[in-house]
Amino acid sequence: MAISLTPPTETPPAEGSTSEAHMERPDGGIWEHPVFWAVLVLLGSAVVAGYFIARIFGFA
Repeated sequence: MAISLTPPTETPPAEGSTSEAHMERPDGGIWEHPVFWAVLVLLGSAVVAGYFIARIFGFA
C-alpha cells in the first residue's frame, strides 16, 4: 500500500480534476416549487367541477 502524503484531516486533491467550484444558481422563487403548481391545478379542477355540479342542479 502506498504511503499517503496528505494529513488525515485534509481531503486529498482529486486526480485529473480540471473543474473549478461553480456558483449555485439562485432559487427561482415560487415558479420552481411543485406545491404551488399542485395547488393551482387542484383549484382549477375544483372550479371546473363546481361549474358542472351547478349545471346538474340547475344553479347555472
